Amino acid sequence: MDYFGLIFLAIILEGIITYVKEFFVKGHIKWEMVISIVIGVLTTCAYGVDVMAMAGLKTNIPFLGCILTGILVSRGSNYVFDLIKAVGAAKEKAA
Repeated sequence: MDYFGLIFLAIILEGIITYVKEFFVKGHIKWEMVISIVIGVLTTCAYGVDVMAMAGLKTNIPFLGCILTGILVSRGSNYVFDLIKAVGAAKEKAA
């Protein structure tokens, strides 16, 4: 894995951890978020969309990339657009 892959993975995982922390607000689960994630994961797995593979990161765990991509997509287009900008900036710095 090169520096870009490491930075990309860190950005992805930070986004997912931040998102998961939002599940529980005042002791209650946000069901809208859970439903959004389930729909996102089902959709990306059904279509084989894997942002990790697109970035050149390969996994030994089947469907892990699709699942992570589904979580990211469930956050919405604004987050995905911001992610693309952050990854582009990281790629320029790594090059």
